[in-house]
Amino acid sequence: MKRFATFVGTAVLGLAGLTACGGGDETPAAAPSNTSSQSAPASSVTKLATANVGNFGKIVVDGSGRALYVFDKDTADPSKSNCDGDCAVKWQPVMAGSGTPQLDGVDASLVGTVTRTDGTKQVTLAGLPLYLFASDSEAGEAEGQGVGGVWWVVGADGKKITTQASGSGSDGY
Repeated sequence: MKRFATFVGTAVLGLAGLTACGGGDETPAAAPSNTSSQSAPASSVTKLATANVGNFGKIVVDGSGRALYVFDKDTADPSKSNCDGDCAVKWQPVMAGSGTPQLDGVDASLVGTVTRTDGTKQVTLAGLPLYLFASDSEAGEAEGQGVGGVWWVVGADGKKITTQASGSGSDGY
């Protein structure tokens, strides 16, 4: 519960920062987008759910059903995102929206945020920052699984799932 309260407080501060910087009418980072994934509009609400995808079992997905990933080069304690620049274009950070996140099958006590190097807030699960893979274009895809040996879908418990998908790629960050 303490982590959830921290998340809500951080989201409010993030909202104030986004408002001051002119969040504009950009597409929420949780949805597929061709624009910068570094910003989310002040009115967005982050949605996390679980779904059975491929041979991974139940994994965490966004509000559109797209697989969410964790990055081995990030840290959970303390939370730190190490995916910026070109990396963040290919691996879009799941940005914290305003208000309480909508959760379905995800324990609220595991959900939090981390401040990225650009000052925006990214959603974390069990301390690890969450990402979308730009090449996953629809619900049920997990093309980013195992990319570079450092990108993994994540279970509702916040732990990475290292099961390899058949035909998974090895290029990427």
